[in-house]
Amino acid sequence: QVHLEESGGGSVQAGGSLTLSCVASGFSGTACMGWFRQAPGKEREAVVTFDTDGTTRYADSVKGRFIISEDNVKNSLTLQMNRLKPEDTSMYYCGAEAVYCLAALRSPPDMPYWGEGTLVTVSS
Repeated sequence: QVHLEESGGGSVQAGGSLTLSCVASGFSGTACMGWFRQAPGKEREAVVTFDTDGTTRYADSVKGRFIISEDNVKNSLTLQMNRLKPEDTSMYYCGAEAVYCLAALRSPPDMPYWGEGTLVTVSS
């Protein structure tokens, strides 16, 4: 059974940094993983996805500010969020799907596996 465990998040002032971590368990093979977010009244959107072949896709809104890293041994995905803006305020979810990113690239993303989410609040 696939399980995604998220940690991190919290409150920070604009310009600050936060780190989110996601540990995946239960996958028998390779997987696409990513971080997604959903603000109240808005659709869920992909923040960054990490594909099986190493392809990384960042949303334009976070390019140059957010950095994703993956640990294959620990099956974990870490998102370093820098220069945070109030518009980054949202629930952040870790998502995963087997093998390649397909559902991750849909609008809205339709991952088969989701974590419970962690709240990020950025104050101005």
